[in-house]
Amino acid sequence: MKTRITELFEIQHPILQGGMHFVGFAEMAAAVSNAGGLGIITGLTQRTPELLAKEIARCREMTDKPFGVNLTFLPAVNQPDYPGYVKAIIEGGVKIVETAGNNPAKWLPALKENGIKVIHKCTSVRHSLKAEAIGCDAVSVDGFECGGHPGEDDVPNFVLLPRAAEELKIPFVASGGVANGRQLVAALAMGADGINMGTRFIATKEAPVHQNVKQAIVDATELDTRLIMRPLRNTERVLNNPAVERLLAKERELGAAVSFADIAAEIAGVYPKIMIDGDMDAGGWSCGMVAGLIHDIPTCQALIDGIMSDAEQIIRGRLEAML
Repeated sequence: MKTRITELFEIQHPILQGGMHFVGFAEMAAAVSNAGGLGIITGLTQRTPELLAKEIARCREMTDKPFGVNLTFLPAVNQPDYPGYVKAIIEGGVKIVETAGNNPAKWLPALKENGIKVIHKCTSVRHSLKAEAIGCDAVSVDGFECGGHPGEDDVPNFVLLPRAAEELKIPFVASGGVANGRQLVAALAMGADGINMGTRFIATKEAPVHQNVKQAIVDATELDTRLIMRPLRNTERVLNNPAVERLLAKERELGAAVSFADIAAEIAGVYPKIMIDGDMDAGGWSCGMVAGLIHDIPTCQALIDGIMSDAEQIIRGRLEAML
């Protein structure tokens, strides 16, 4: 299958693995890239630029296919060493960067000068248009269904994707709520040039997370996620668990007066405990509603091959037969 995204990133299939905290290690990125998609290392999971450089080198030992690095620009009192991370990406020979969070305009010149393609993650059409205007090569359009931060507009992909198609000139991928070939075909029909999957890739054999995490996704339904930090306008979709219930209770009790400090115990620094140690009640962790469509833990190769096979059958069989 050829789309503007496969041509832009020089990949076989229009399937991207988005950046995910304490999931996007070299093993994850290499497995997706080797299966014909685009694997992505999560930059800020590596505590320093030096560690990111080593992770990029590790990934290069595992695959000779294109892979990218996610760099999320966050508002913080103590800013990460973004110049150092950008330098590590450039010196590591990475040619694709997924940016997220704040406007990446400040960092685009250095990336572009080194032949790096940039895809920016957006949760709205207006932000997508801004990404296009500042020179991003593509955008990942995140619908309200997505795990992690869906923004504050609450627009699901059935509306958001066709709206993006109406407005954008650069290619975009559908992100949020995607797990199978049906949804790839639907995304293409609505104007996207591919799909970006997060939660679905966590439930794969190669995902470098505890088995408890993978099983929790398989066991979950589409009704088992919750939205936290809404009063702080930093909404995050997470899988429900006792810690999330405690957090939501605090939000209800404190109302508009709630602060990050009030809920820090349920979210700050919990990812290693969950993803590495498998403590599923340690706190809130990003998970999409798409968990309801995830019923197994395949290899990345089997997953991607299955998605592409199903998509082709739907296009050539069911849809073509309707004409």
